[in-house]
This record gives sequence, C-alpha cells and structure tokens, in this order.
Amino acid sequence: MTAPRRIVIVGTSIAGITAAEELRADGFDGTITLIGDETEQPYSKPPLSKAFLAGSETDDDIRLPDLDHLDIDLIAGVAAHGLDRDRRRVLLDGDEVPYDGLVIATGARAATLRDWGGNPDGLDETVLRTADDARALRALLVDGHRLTVVGGGVLGMEIASTAASAGMDVTVIGTTAPMLSALGPYVSQLILDRALDAGVIYSVASKGAVLEAAGGRTRVRAGGETIESDAVVTAVGCVPNVAWLRDSGLSVSPGLIVDERCRVASDIVAAGDVVSLQGRARTPHWSSALGQGRSAAAALLRGDEAEPYVARPYFWTHQFDLSLKVAGEGIPDHEPELLDGDLADLTALWRWSTDGSPVAAVALNRHIPISRLHAHAGQA
Repeated sequence: MTAPRRIVIVGTSIAGITAAEELRADGFDGTITLIGDETEQPYSKPPLSKAFLAGSETDDDIRLPDLDHLDIDLIAGVAAHGLDRDRRRVLLDGDEVPYDGLVIATGARAATLRDWGGNPDGLDETVLRTADDARALRALLVDGHRLTVVGGGVLGMEIASTAASAGMDVTVIGTTAPMLSALGPYVSQLILDRALDAGVIYSVASKGAVLEAAGGRTRVRAGGETIESDAVVTAVGCVPNVAWLRDSGLSVSPGLIVDERCRVASDIVAAGDVVSLQGRARTPHWSSALGQGRSAAAALLRGDEAEPYVARPYFWTHQFDLSLKVAGEGIPDHEPELLDGDLADLTALWRWSTDGSPVAAVALNRHIPISRLHAHAGQA
C-alpha cells in the first residue's frame, strides 16, 4: 500500500489523540490535521461523573497533555458535516479538508429519552457527556434538593453517588437492577445495597420512564408512579456520532463497522465509541478507545502487516464507597469464586468461569495491575 502523507483525524477524544500519538511514535512525519467540535483543549472524560462533577478536580486536572510535541494542525470548535470519499475530503461548514488517510474518532453523544420515545413533549433533558455538561449539572447539585436520575447503568449510578455525597435526596430509575448487564446479579446487588445505605432510592421500571411537564418543572412517570424533584438527569446510554457519515456509503449500524484491524476502507480507519468491531456491539470504554486508537494508526500506515486489534474488555467505576475494576466480555449470572479479600472489609478479587474457563474478573477496592486482572479473566 502507498503510505499516506496527509492524515486527518476527526475527533479530539482520547481515541483520536491516541491515534495521533501512535502515528508519530511509528515514524509518520507527514501532516496530521485534528478536527474537533469542542473549543477547549482535549480532556479526559471518566472524571466527569465523579471527581470533576463533585468539584474536587478542576479543568486543569482533567486536561490531556498539550499536543505541541506532535506537530498537529488543530481545527477546534468545528464539526464535520460530511465525507466525500471519492475526492477524499472531510466536509466542514463552508470548508473542506483533504486527506490521504482518515481516522474517524467522533465518539458518541448522550442518548436521551427522546431517542427511546420517553419524551413525547420534547422537553429539555439534562445529560452528562462533555465538560460543559458536567459544569451545568454541578450547578444543580444543591444540598437538600431532590434529584431524579433516569438510568441505572454505570453513568447513572456514578451521578447518583456524587449527588448523594453532595447532600441531595436521590432517586434512580432503572429498567433493571443497577448495572446488571455490565456486572451480573452478584455485584449488582452489592452496589444496590451500598446505594440504599447512602440514602438513594432505587426504583425498577422495566418499561422505562417518561418525562412530563408539571408547572414549569419536569417530573418523571415510571412504573405507575410519578416522581417530583428539583432536577432530572437522563443517563440512558450513548449514540454513536455517525450522522455526518450518512451519505458516505459506509456501514454505520450498530456503529461504524470496522474490520479486525479497525479499518473501514484501505484509506479510512476508526477508533473509540463510534466503532462497531466487525458488526458486534460497541464497547464504549476508555480502554477500548486507547487500544483501537493504536491499532487504527498502525493499520493506516502498514495495512495487512499491522497486528489485528485484540479486544480485552476492561472498565472501572467509583461510586459510593466502592471502587470496581472489571475485566471480561460479560459476567455470568452465577456466584463468583473469591480469589482474595474480605467482604466484611469491602475488599475482594472475584473470578467467574464458564465450563471451567475464566471469563471475567472484578477487583473491589483493591490495587491490582490491569494485566493481572486480565489474566484472571482469561484475557492474558
């Protein structure tokens, strides 16, 4: 394959930044143009629902390192509106950027109840996806006020934890027990117990929730009851940012589909929350963005000679008094094997096996290398 000389990266997320770093580390000395729709310096997103939302971390704390050492042309505050593959152009508002190689790292946006039919009146929804979202939500965390969080996944439970710590009366509405699909029933019950101990009310509404206007405020109807509160936050997942690619001819459902080397085409690769690896469900986690960013850059430069991307699912969460590190494709329903720790002290290292083979591992309030956790999960 002919090595590209002009590479454009669309997206200033960690996936896009990692791809740029990998390109330079791999010896690419051509032009790199980085396009992002946010105006501020690229930043880390995991703290947004935790320390940054609580105010214990500042803007400076979450910023990623300066990009000066990468010799990048940064176009900030501008969103890509289309892709002309025949002419190899990324289309902006009134402008276009040519490329020989393209990295798509446009991430995902916060899903809303409007996406799932739960907001028939088109009410404004408070979500948490960007630093600006976190700043706006932080202003709503008022001691003694009532907050309703719609969504019992990782993000919803982290928001609930932060809000409860701020002295709010918190209700969470989930379609299942908290984080059930990510952690299985055993760990889900542990999280529920800690949430209840912190004063959080958790309500299961299997058919979801609906927003309603009530005297200038927003209330939530779910499971036959109506919940009044001072603020409502929607945390019901994310939607890949692929609208700008609709006319490109690329396969974009359930996300932008890539091959085993994160390639969309010979001259286009992708990484991060926007990606569906070989048509499978997306894995919108920080660790996936890092690994895919590296693999995408290598594939753009070396094609078939690049090593395939090896998925090693991993994520972490901090909520209430629990710090959880999770490795594995999915946690089975059965009770895990306790490898180490003492649940009386809220410490544990668990492993789940299926047919005698390890498939997942979770560390609870334990300092453990990620590589060791992967090994326990059968991902070595």
